[in-house]
Amino acid sequence: MIGPITWVDVALDSGFDAVLAAARTGAPWALAELYRDLHPAVLRYLKSQEPTEGEDIASEVWIDVAGALGRFEGHEPDFRRWVFTIARRRLIDTRRKRGRRRTDVAANERFAERAANLAHDPSTLIADRITVEEATQRLRALLPADQAEVIALRVLGGLDVNHVAEVMGKRPGTVRVLQHRALRRLAEAGWSRVVTK
Repeated sequence: MIGPITWVDVALDSGFDAVLAAARTGAPWALAELYRDLHPAVLRYLKSQEPTEGEDIASEVWIDVAGALGRFEGHEPDFRRWVFTIARRRLIDTRRKRGRRRTDVAANERFAERAANLAHDPSTLIADRITVEEATQRLRALLPADQAEVIALRVLGGLDVNHVAEVMGKRPGTVRVLQHRALRRLAEAGWSRVVTK
């Protein structure tokens, strides 16, 4: 049985408001603090969705954050949600651009290789110390895009259901259903030991 989703909470110091105020004035230390505290989660989320372009998208996200920081209002949870909303919008923009470009057809051998990789149980994968990127590739192969994104935002992004709903532009109930279906599909695929929070 799969338990409730859990994640490691990445939070700024209790002085978030002071750090934010200093960052708005352009203080390098404050900008670095915001970046250092939130960037790893943003990057993990983006790489879980677009492994080859995640780092490029993340850099665009932080450029957008820096440019719009003066207009942001709210507290730390609002800031996290705001940054992840920007990240998701950049992700969508990247996918739209790619959709307009010509793509190359993948060879049939790649599909057989990928199917062979799906046979691994996550507990074995963790024991073998695979990378987050490899694990998220396997999750994306098993789950529809919206379910994989919900799991990525919950686990890698550390967002609760309401925040995920706001980031994705969906209702909280819809996010819960997507999460439930994703976890059920993972359990049916033999991923019964998925680390959840």
